[in-house]
Amino acid sequence: MSISLPHRTVVFDYGEVISYSQSAEDRARLVAASGGTADDFRRAYDADRDRLDQGLITTTEYWLGIGRALGFAWDVPQAQRMWSLDFRAWTTADPEVVRVVADLKAGGTRVALLSNAAEDYGSPFRYSPMGALFEQVFVSGELRLLKPDPAIYRHAADALGVAPRDLVFVDNREANVRGAESIGVTGHVYTDPVSLRAFLEALA
Repeated sequence: MSISLPHRTVVFDYGEVISYSQSAEDRARLVAASGGTADDFRRAYDADRDRLDQGLITTTEYWLGIGRALGFAWDVPQAQRMWSLDFRAWTTADPEVVRVVADLKAGGTRVALLSNAAEDYGSPFRYSPMGALFEQVFVSGELRLLKPDPAIYRHAADALGVAPRDLVFVDNREANVRGAESIGVTGHVYTDPVSLRAFLEALA
């Protein structure tokens, strides 16, 4: 069923909104491949993730840095192995959320993507089947900006040619939604596809 919001542009986060969360199996594969403990790997994985997503370090630097934090001298083949496992874990999309995006598009609603992600995610976001639904794709690593900085939402609004009050932003993290709302965007904290659809239909 199409959803028509003719005077709005709906902007979606990707991770844990369109995509599923990393599964326990995915996390276990990463830990096993790393050679470290689960706790040590998680600390190393999280330590520089914002710098990666803001484009301040490269993907290769990020993964080699994790190896060093775990006490290993990883080479590029090991970094590629870790990247591949991680990338696969974050690129499995929830078909019901993709259906909501498709129904908005079918209703003539403008839709875009705004994700805190490294530069290497830009092309998959744009050129996957799902990517064809989006008018524009904004990736923090390309912009050198990171949610919830209000500047990233202003950039998206300016690039889309709309006022912030005409944007609707969907993200699973409340801090990111509040950052968007701080410049006048209508925000929605994502929990599940049914609640998302109900929220959007209430705006129609």
